[in-house]
Amino acid sequence: MKISARNVLKGRVKKVVHGAVNSEITVDLPNGVQIISIITKASAENLGLATGKDVYVVIKASNVMIAID
Repeated sequence: MKISARNVLKGRVKKVVHGAVNSEITVDLPNGVQIISIITKASAENLGLATGKDVYVVIKASNVMIAID
């Protein structure tokens, strides 16, 4: 796989919750951090996402904001 995004994190699907249109995918990273992604249900089905499947979390954003109180 080659991709232009710089933030690619390998993990394993912990949970998949399908809705009518979107699916919520929870991914466990090796360091214990969890990332939750909302993708279309069609995409989740096309990727065959299921608990235990190894995946890559790809983060591509033009803005990453930081805030403080």
